[in-house]
Amino acid sequence: MARIERVDIADEIYHVINRGNGRQTIFRDEEDFLLFESLLEEAKKSVVDMRVLAYVLMPNHWHLILQPKKDGDLSFFMHWLTTTHTRKDHVKTKTIGGGHLYQGRYKSFLVDSDKYFLSVIKYIERNPVRAKLSINCEDWRWGSAWRRIYGDNKQKKFLSPPPEPFPDHYRKWINTNDKEEDLLKIRNCVNKGVPYGGDKWSEQMIEKHSLFSTLRNPGRPKKKY
Repeated sequence: MARIERVDIADEIYHVINRGNGRQTIFRDEEDFLLFESLLEEAKKSVVDMRVLAYVLMPNHWHLILQPKKDGDLSFFMHWLTTTHTRKDHVKTKTIGGGHLYQGRYKSFLVDSDKYFLSVIKYIERNPVRAKLSINCEDWRWGSAWRRIYGDNKQKKFLSPPPEPFPDHYRKWINTNDKEEDLLKIRNCVNKGVPYGGDKWSEQMIEKHSLFSTLRNPGRPKKKY
């Protein structure tokens, strides 16, 4: 199966995803969620000065929206985060040497600015609502919607200012249903491993980052998130 080339260029916006191996639960209790959030904060503070624009932690997977400041920062940041999380989870569960925590390497997808960036923010922050884990986005403790509305100053400052301003009345906007066409396009981009944006921009990204040869034959369809 052809392998999608991973882009790691400064100032681009990335939708980053990973899932538990075999779709197993990776966040079993509050301690597990807090551990990953603490590692995310440590990675941003001590490993790479990464712009974290949004995130959500679900029981068996997570989504991040990141914007690195230097070429190569995304890979370094994500490698530290996932390997450190795996090691600490094995220590906590006393399963050292007992197999993989994640299904494989993380997946990252370029995201266009403007309305596409806002659509993907809404897509990930509404994950708990679509999964019927919460009634409102901000009710789910383990995500950026909760931080923006209920977090203290330190928790809010962890999130970098968005490259495109959120609509007025953010709380009302984020709790408005996603447009079906946006959901379908984002899921298609995730499943096929292609950039999410306008047709012209997507073609430019594929050409600019030499993705064309790998995207002509992406292999079997990817799992949905």
